[in-house]
Order: sequence, then C-alpha cells, then structure tokens
Amino acid sequence: MNAALLPIIAAVLFYLGYRFYGRYISKLFKEDDTCITPACSMKDDVDYVPTKPIVLFGHHFASIAGGGPIIGPTVAMMFGFIPVWLWAVLGSIFIGAVHDMTALFASVREKGKSVAEIAKSTLGNTGFFLFISFTILMLLLVTSAFLGLTATALTSLLSLEVLRLEPTQDVVKTIVVGGAVRAQIGGIASTSVIVITSFAPIIGYLVYKRGINVYVASGIAIVVCFVSVIIGMEFPVTFDANTWMIILSFYCLLAAGIPVWIILQPRDFTNSFLLYSGIVALFISALVAGFKGVTFSAPAFNVAAGSAKLGPIWPFLFITVACGAISGFHCLVAGGTSSKQVSKESDIKKIAYGGMLLEGLLAIGVLVAVGCGLMFSEYQNIVFPTVAGVRSNPILAFAAGAGGLLDKGLGIPPVYGTVFGILLVEGFVITTLDTAVRLNRYLFEELWQVMFKDVPKIMKSYLFNASLCVVLMYLLAYNNAFLVIWPAFGSANQLLASLALIAISVWLVNRGMNAVFTVVPAIFMMVTTIYSLFVLLIEKYLPQKNFALSTFAILLIILSIGVIWLAFKKWRELKKTGTIVESAA
Repeated sequence: MNAALLPIIAAVLFYLGYRFYGRYISKLFKEDDTCITPACSMKDDVDYVPTKPIVLFGHHFASIAGGGPIIGPTVAMMFGFIPVWLWAVLGSIFIGAVHDMTALFASVREKGKSVAEIAKSTLGNTGFFLFISFTILMLLLVTSAFLGLTATALTSLLSLEVLRLEPTQDVVKTIVVGGAVRAQIGGIASTSVIVITSFAPIIGYLVYKRGINVYVASGIAIVVCFVSVIIGMEFPVTFDANTWMIILSFYCLLAAGIPVWIILQPRDFTNSFLLYSGIVALFISALVAGFKGVTFSAPAFNVAAGSAKLGPIWPFLFITVACGAISGFHCLVAGGTSSKQVSKESDIKKIAYGGMLLEGLLAIGVLVAVGCGLMFSEYQNIVFPTVAGVRSNPILAFAAGAGGLLDKGLGIPPVYGTVFGILLVEGFVITTLDTAVRLNRYLFEELWQVMFKDVPKIMKSYLFNASLCVVLMYLLAYNNAFLVIWPAFGSANQLLASLALIAISVWLVNRGMNAVFTVVPAIFMMVTTIYSLFVLLIEKYLPQKNFALSTFAILLIILSIGVIWLAFKKWRELKKTGTIVESAA
C-alpha cells in the first residue's frame, strides 16, 4: 500500500469526526460561552489561569502525547498495519476523543475538580477511594514500563547497514559487539537528554524568574536541542540498562519534589519543539514518499503471527495501542490542569477532542514510519528479538523507521533521521516518567487522607511518598521485561478510561442528560480490558509465578468491579427517582 494513502484518509476522517461528532457532543453538553469557567471565576494566577486556546492546546497536547502513541502502534504493528490503523482512527473519533472531551467538560462544570473527585460526588467516598487506588496502581505500571523501556533505549545499538553507513565512516561512534560493528545511537540520545535536562533549570529561571520573552526562550530551547545532538554525536554516554534505571530512579525522586518550573516545565517546553517538528517531518515525509511510490514493507494483515507474539487480536490489539486510540491518563490531565485554564466553553472541543485526534494522527504517522521506513524483518529483530539477553526495543524500531522514511521522503541521511527519531521519543518518555511519579506522589498523599483520620507525620512527607513510588517502580521494572509489563499497563490504562467514562455517565444521567455516547464506549472498553487482565493472569502471570503482576491484575479487577457495582447502584437509584426517564425524554 502507498505510504501517503493511510495518513490522508485518516486526516479526512478526523476532520469529519471533529466537525460533526465533536459538535454533537458540544450540543449535548449545551455548550455556552456565557457560563463562567473556573479559570475565570476562581482565577489565582497559580492553578486557575484563563489561557488562550492555542497556548492551552500546546500544554494539553504535550502532556497527553508522550511516548505512548509512538510505542503502542510500533509494537502492535505485528498484527499488521491495517488493524492498527482502523483502531487508531475509529478509536480516536468515537472513544478516545469522547473520553477526553467529556472528562474536560465535566471537570470545567465542576469547578476544575479531578475525575476522582467527580467520582466522589457521584459514587460517594467509596467510589473516590476505589478510583484513587486504581489510579495509583495504573501509574505504577506506567512508570515501571517506561523506566525499563527508557533504560533499554539509552543503550541502543544499530547496525551500520540500517543507517547506510560504510565501515570506515566517522559520523557516529561505534562499538564492536559479537564481531559486528554497531552505532551507539542510544549513547547519542543519552548525552542529549543529559544536556537538555541540565539546561532546563536555566531556561526555567529565565522564563519564570527573569520574565524573558517567550520567543527568546524558544530560540534558546531550539539551540539547546541542536547543540545537545552535536555533543552527543561526538561524546555518546554509555551505561548498561540497570545503571540507567538506577540513575533515572534517583532523577525521578528529585523531580517529584522540586518546584515544577525548575525541571518539569522547561523540559516539557524544550521537548515540545522536538515533538511538533517530528509530527510535521513524519507527515511531510510520508506524503512525499507516497508520491514517489514508496509502499509498506510490513504486511497489511499479520493476525496469526501477531497473536502468537502478543495474544489474540481481541483484546490485545486494543490494549497494546492505548495512547493514540484512547488513554485513561488523559482524564488525569484534563481534570488535573487543563480544566483550570479553559477561558470559555467553546475552547473545550478544540483542546480535548482536537488534541486526541492529533494524537491519533501521530500514531498513524508512526505506523507509516515503521511500516515504510524499516524492513519488516529488521522490525521483528528489534521489537521481538529471539537472541537470548537482547531486550525488546520499540523506541529504536521507531527511530530506525523514522530515519528510513525521512531518507525516502526528504532525502535526509538515515543516520540523522534515526538520531532525531530516538530523541523525539526519548525526551517525552522521560518527561512522562517524571510527571507520572510526581502525580503518583500526590495520589498517595490523597490516599492516606482517605485511609487515616489522623495521617502519620511521615506519610505526609514528600520524601516518603516519592520514595515509595520510585522503589516500587524500580522493582517492577527490574524484575519484568518491557513486553511483560506493557500489556498490564495497557489494560490498566484502558480500564481507567472506562472507569472515567462510567463516572462521567453517572454524572450526565444525574443531570438529566443523555449518556448513551459515553456508556457504549465504557462498556466496550470495560469488557475488553477486564477480559485481557483475566487472560494475562491465567495464561501468563500465574503459570510463570509472577506474583507481583498477578497481584496487580487481581487488584485492578477487584477495584474496577467495585466501581461498576457502585455505578449500577447509583443507576438504580436514579431510575427510581425518574431522572433517567427525564433524560431520555
């Protein structure tokens, strides 16, 4: 299939979905710009800040579009690129964007409350406790999956043949492994990440303390990105995977407590230039390559082989591609920060529905890059290695695919496109990692307040809660390979999305509004994810005596069933009072 065909069709369908289905949801919520949003009514210039939609869209998209929409489609392409494309397109339009938009709308209408707090108002204190507990478990799986994946990517080695470099080249530093010369692609990314992180406090100080012009700050950030690559090409940093996991764990411990303007925000700001330029580069390359006649090397359908590697296409396609179709993590962003910055209700569709569709488009771009820019046999060797001791490395597969696509489309030498690709993912995987650890620290603090009438002093400590997050994250990552953790994370992430949709559905019905458009996606994702957890538990975790992930799976199932039961009780209560009848009318 031609490289340009799938992104063009996807872009048209996303436009139609935004134009018609997004408008339909806005009408159901009775969107009204005369309603004062919490950003305006509760403005404090700290958390509640009325923000221009273009600025808020950038923050929201950078927060939700991390490594997920790149890693998931890369791994799932083993099923064939057509099933992944269908799920990314249809899932984004009818499930993911609905989830994001309704979560943001409900949070705005509830004065910026989180989805967990909305669950508390609709399902009571028990619902709040179950929701918080579930989210903590999900974020532990997120951080452990990304910790192992990041450590593996930072040690990436790639053959000179894939980069189309001669053995005598002096463009990148190499190392000999098993008699073969390999380029230290991960070492380049390592140096770049170190440089960008080191400069983050300087950029943060200049922006937030000295108040320099944002365009000047943007110029500095772009220069830092460029210089970091040049330094990395000359001085790649190399450690083994476990050493990187320890270093990253200590970094997350530090980042979880210091003010966000020191590292988190300026790192997001700097990395955003890589993300946006990456999306543009991928799609221009795909279109140009398509007009040149470039086609997919990956099979359109590969269901049998994909099922052998990942499990049956249902449910495992739908949990492997989480971000890029639907993601529960998005409701945390929508109710955590974005709802406190919306200046008027008509911006909600642009930010939430539009943001999810752009993430879906990114997933399609990844699919084209890996499917057209990399030979399928090389893809299999990288993502599903058969050599003992070699770890799955989807970040490297995407980077190599991006390098190949940029070469075929724009004529950029593969080595530079590959370095750009790995930096594009790596920066956002680490950003997701430190942000998720910080968020989990907050959730632990909230959990103790629910569990204890008088919270012990030590459990109020940032160091105690952050250390708890980091230690559990490291232990899970150290004892489980990426391909083992990712299905558990995907299941938990999608299950969180379905729980959010259930809570929002009850919220809608409680206000006499039609909730069919949220109930149907909630049921589909709930059945899919709970079934996937049962399959993982019975067929993988218990037979392999993986007690940690077995415990996680059991707890996730119990907590989700608890939320479902509370929602059902609330539905019966509303039915008796006639609220549901009114909403149907």
